[in-house]
Amino acid sequence: MRARLPPALLREPDGTEVASILRACVHCGLCNATCPTYQLLGDERDGPRGRIYLIKSLLEGADTGPETQRHVDRCLTCRACETTCPSGVRYGRLLDLVRPRLEAAVPRARLAKLYRWLIRRGVPSRALGLLLGLAQRLRPMLPAVLGQLVPRARAAGSWPPARHARRWLALDGCVQAVARPSINAAAARLLDRRGQSLVRVPGRGCCGALAYHLGAHEEARSHARRNIDAWWPEIARGAEGIFSTATGCTTFLQDYAEILRDDPAYAERARVVAAQVRDASQVLLPGDVVAMGLQVNDRVAVQAPCSLQHGLGGAGRIEALLVAAGAKLCAVADAHLCCGSAGAYSMLQPALSRELRARKLSALSADSPAVIATANIGCMLHLEGAARQPVRHWLEILDAAAAAPELAPPA
Repeated sequence: MRARLPPALLREPDGTEVASILRACVHCGLCNATCPTYQLLGDERDGPRGRIYLIKSLLEGADTGPETQRHVDRCLTCRACETTCPSGVRYGRLLDLVRPRLEAAVPRARLAKLYRWLIRRGVPSRALGLLLGLAQRLRPMLPAVLGQLVPRARAAGSWPPARHARRWLALDGCVQAVARPSINAAAARLLDRRGQSLVRVPGRGCCGALAYHLGAHEEARSHARRNIDAWWPEIARGAEGIFSTATGCTTFLQDYAEILRDDPAYAERARVVAAQVRDASQVLLPGDVVAMGLQVNDRVAVQAPCSLQHGLGGAGRIEALLVAAGAKLCAVADAHLCCGSAGAYSMLQPALSRELRARKLSALSADSPAVIATANIGCMLHLEGAARQPVRHWLEILDAAAAAPELAPPA
């Protein structure tokens, strides 16, 4: 796609990258075939090709700011289009680069701006845990509509002591740490059976993805720097790497080198950290499941998060792990489509998000599963709000299926 971008933009560090991404698009439109919002709304401007045209026009100087913002806001950034695109257009990266410009070019109403600020600051804050704990205690007394919005409390169980020579560093994150601490605890127990330890390092927290994808890039970089500072001493002492149990976080952690590339104090450390990030599905393999004697006898429907399929290129990983444990996988139509969670999307575009969730749950339930498995906390909580079946992280399912209580001897 040819673009006549202003010379001032091209002189900026991100300007040449934007121009390169725009040039890669050949207008074929194959992306629309796998775009959830295009399928839902049928508007060319709500598909990747249309949004790219709007972005190009805006950057070239056209007065299309409000229209561009409206249709970019509706984008899930699920990146299904990237998996489909034969030209390798980095559409998600383009949106991340353009969003701060859109925020500057089209000022939002005061309440809308405040709402986004509250999401960015409230979700990673410690206050979230206190509020969630209170809401969970009051859940039985809440009206059904409100009760659905509060995730059920789930006991985390024991966390094995760090007794093995091989150590992984945990990312607790923000939402998952308070809503589902059971996920990382399950990961710690499974790794312990494998002869490795999962350790929690003081100072780590939110990965920064939420702020970054809302256009608050410097805020996101602050989160990244804090995590790097927390992990660096352990990495220097020979830790295996960063172990992430939420695929949305994994995807962003692996981008630390890119988002901090212009920071002379952190660029090199960010590159090292990003290279050592591993998703749980990259560490625990089907062979480990067999070796640990894990048995899952349920019918399981897998909701593979977009961040796993399209961000990490890990389609089929969860299914392979569950099959290794003997699970019966249920057929799921349109498994490549987003569930509608998409980070803050369910809070900013609730109507579209609920419609996408209804479609996803219909597909997941069609083959009568006993449980729905996923790999990302946002997807889990979003689906849980309306699912008839229990929704579990695949780590929780495998941990519950542990064949024997014995732990591995120290290595």
